[in-house]
Amino acid sequence: MTRFGDFDVLCRDTPSYTWCNLFYRQILDKDSSVFTNASTPQVSAGMGVNPTCTIPRMGHDGSLGNIANIVVCALSMVFIGVLIWATNKRKAAVGRIELRTFLSLYFLTLPLQLITTGAFLEQGSTALVAITAIHAGTVAALFWSLLANALVATQVVEDGTPSSLIPFYAIAILFFAATTYISFDIALTITSTFGPSSPPSALGSIPLFVLTSIWPAVTVVIYFGLMTYIVLAVLNEVRPMWFYILSAALFVLSQLDYFLLNKVICKGSNSKIDGSFVATVLETAAVGVLYLAWKSITEESWDEDAYYPS
Repeated sequence: MTRFGDFDVLCRDTPSYTWCNLFYRQILDKDSSVFTNASTPQVSAGMGVNPTCTIPRMGHDGSLGNIANIVVCALSMVFIGVLIWATNKRKAAVGRIELRTFLSLYFLTLPLQLITTGAFLEQGSTALVAITAIHAGTVAALFWSLLANALVATQVVEDGTPSSLIPFYAIAILFFAATTYISFDIALTITSTFGPSSPPSALGSIPLFVLTSIWPAVTVVIYFGLMTYIVLAVLNEVRPMWFYILSAALFVLSQLDYFLLNKVICKGSNSKIDGSFVATVLETAAVGVLYLAWKSITEESWDEDAYYPS
């Protein structure tokens, strides 16, 4: 029976599930008998551990790797780059620096995702483990920055000041460092604190599961709750709330696609592509709509003239 923190089912049934890269190396070192499909050599193996469907490594069996998600990640980087530029231009907007940091962290996750899920590198290689660990740390820091943006929006502390930015960056660095270290420890068994799992076939790690699954979900819920309060109760607005609702809906749909349709698309395409590219499109769209929500409740520039609401 699968226990809390076990990744075995996810690594088997969810194609391109990023954190499986960490357990592949662990299994190779501790108990390679866990691999039931001995006909798939390590040099051409796709993501997952005993996956029901996976895209072979690029260059093997005519595979182009996870080409659909590679293209979408690249296009998303251009789109997010434009959002960062647009955010930076809104000099007077509340939370400009904090939102720019959130967008920058999301931008960083895209090339990391492109590499960790693109089937470029050999499974179990040190390079893939290292990039996956950094990816995990960036994701944990990303969701802290999302939550911090909501806290800044409450104006408990003035945005863009040391009282706001020092805790913002310090906690982001802590999340990044802790998650990255835990990921390295799981994959390389640096200590016995976070790895290996017992039994090895369970692919278990409660800290990794909390930081990459539970923590993001919790921050999204808290962020949505705080912004609902700010928009409806403090600003007494309705229109911006629809942006936040749409952004939340897009994020939820991205997760449903990733965990429910991913395997269906993989099998339907004969392991040529999977549903990860759809999830990336929806996640990037959610971030874009989040920017529109922020834009709708902030001022673009300082106005010295008297303001009269219409």
